[in-house]
Amino acid sequence: MIDTLVVGSGHNALVAACYLADADRSVEVLERDTVLGGAVSTVERFPGYRVDRGSSAHLMIRHTGIVEELSLAEHGLRYVDCDPWAFAPAAHDRPPIVFHRSLDATCTSIARACGERDADAYRRFVRVWGPRSARVMRAFAEPPTTTHLAASFADLTGADGPVDLSRQYLTTGDALLDEYFDDERLKAALAWFGAQSGPPMSEPGTAPMVGFAALMHTVPPGRAIGGSGALTDALVARLEASGGRVTPGDAVTALARTGSGWRATTVSGREIAARTVVAGCHVLTTLDLLEHGGYDAASLARWRRRIRVGPGLGFVVRVGTDALPRFAGATDAESATGLQLLVTERAQLRLAHGAALAGELPPRPAVLGMSFSSIDASVAPEGEHLVTLWSQWHPRHLAGRRSWPDLAAREGDRVVDEMERFAPGFADSILHAHVQSPEDIERELGMIGGNVMHVEMSLDQMMLWRPVPELAQHRVPDAPGLYLTGASTHPGGGVSGASGRSAARLVLRDARGPLRRLTARRRGVRTER
Repeated sequence: MIDTLVVGSGHNALVAACYLADADRSVEVLERDTVLGGAVSTVERFPGYRVDRGSSAHLMIRHTGIVEELSLAEHGLRYVDCDPWAFAPAAHDRPPIVFHRSLDATCTSIARACGERDADAYRRFVRVWGPRSARVMRAFAEPPTTTHLAASFADLTGADGPVDLSRQYLTTGDALLDEYFDDERLKAALAWFGAQSGPPMSEPGTAPMVGFAALMHTVPPGRAIGGSGALTDALVARLEASGGRVTPGDAVTALARTGSGWRATTVSGREIAARTVVAGCHVLTTLDLLEHGGYDAASLARWRRRIRVGPGLGFVVRVGTDALPRFAGATDAESATGLQLLVTERAQLRLAHGAALAGELPPRPAVLGMSFSSIDASVAPEGEHLVTLWSQWHPRHLAGRRSWPDLAAREGDRVVDEMERFAPGFADSILHAHVQSPEDIERELGMIGGNVMHVEMSLDQMMLWRPVPELAQHRVPDAPGLYLTGASTHPGGGVSGASGRSAARLVLRDARGPLRRLTARRRGVRTER
């Protein structure tokens, strides 16, 4: 019997495995895919190109301390700053907006593109929401207990008192933007940045998603050299150096509680006995595994009905080109290093989201461009570039009996046309193309509904309620020794690793138990709390 079986090799699962192996526990990670890392992985789609399968920019993990705690640099992980970290192209006869790590440089760009008043407002926005966003990251660092959440936001007050402060956290992203800024293009750029978490900025509780932009002036998004999968490679190397084991290509098909722990059955016919299990796959997949293992069907059905996956999220076009996109009024150093926010009005975002709810394609795709070969030449052949076009709010299930295999190529052309609109000549630079529809994302990455956040990142499915209150503490009722991690759990989607660290800490705390902690204290041994 091993100490811990980890189901899935997403980055949160691997983070948990590393912390557990570092505590001298025997750990094995089982992955259904032959490629490790889930959405944090990189493969050769075209000859000589290292193409990400999911994430490309890492925003949150660089704010968690996990990279340093696990000494991942010693295992080959190297980040380069995305600086500037975002870019909004020229429009309406106004110059581009360039978001530098330097707040001063950013405000100079905003003043030129939007006016001095909005530049001053942005400086105030960063001053107010920088500390608030840091508190959000603190809340993300542990399981979402009321005690921890209260401690995370203790002593944080607004100019008009705690009631108004809570209002600002709970309001919509759009309302927050309207409170600070005049220029619609600036508001659209920041709304599009915030919407990368999934919900439209018209939903309550999305203000902190916009506010997270303020932290980018402390530590900007990072690009892992060699592709997003470089994080996975470093985690696997770290795990194996600590004695852990990773087995790809062998999916778990059932999880059953036994008298002494857990028994996992795999497609290869293995039966693995483990004292504890950390499930890092989609929460609905975990519920299926429990059902196959004999867990109470009524409870599973009740949870499934309450977990909202949403209509669909991403549609991606990944292309190899012979040139970077060229934007009017901007150099490559300004436009190519970060997130290219190709939306000039928030109405475009609202229409795209509404269409997805109805099972329709967006009237006009809302596109985020990334051309990280400009700062990481290792991902493309010499003289060529890798460009990713992420288009949000495409439905997994299309209305009118239409299918993604019939529409994906045509929709990919529409997404490319959006980049062409802002960077003329881009379409002619394309040498290779790979399209990922929501159906492709679901099939390849195990992300049900094509939602890369697993389940909706809406107010009612965050913190104490993610994915439902009964499962929100990284545990399953009446299933001792089973822990949950991954984007389905607090703090949600995105590359942070915080969920994996929290799950590992819970495993270790529970293994000590109250009697063992008491014994340790009597012996003068320091115990972690």
